[in-house]
Amino acid sequence: MSGIMDKAHELGGAMARTDEYQALKRAIDASSDDRDVTELRNELDRLEAAITVALRAGKEPEDDDKTAYEQTLSRLQANSTYQRLVAAQTNFDKVVQRVNEQISKGLEEGASSRIILT
Repeated sequence: MSGIMDKAHELGGAMARTDEYQALKRAIDASSDDRDVTELRNELDRLEAAITVALRAGKEPEDDDKTAYEQTLSRLQANSTYQRLVAAQTNFDKVVQRVNEQISKGLEEGASSRIILT
């Protein structure tokens, strides 16, 4: 089992060195430093909490909260720093998906192998 964990650790290191991951890190840092993005995210969190409280109480959320949420979300999505973050996350997700596909192929091939490793 430790061999598998060593390989997983090695894989994580290799993934961290990909261009996609490095771009994601830069985009995360940029969005953390962007005051507008931070304020919009905080406002969305506040509005989401208010809407959730209303829904859990079996009530319809206030129209003002729903409208404010939609407007704030639109402003966040229009922010270029946020757009770069979303694009970088999407690109890295594609890398992760391809890695998972290779792991699945390895599992299928390993399952059909007659060699048993201890």
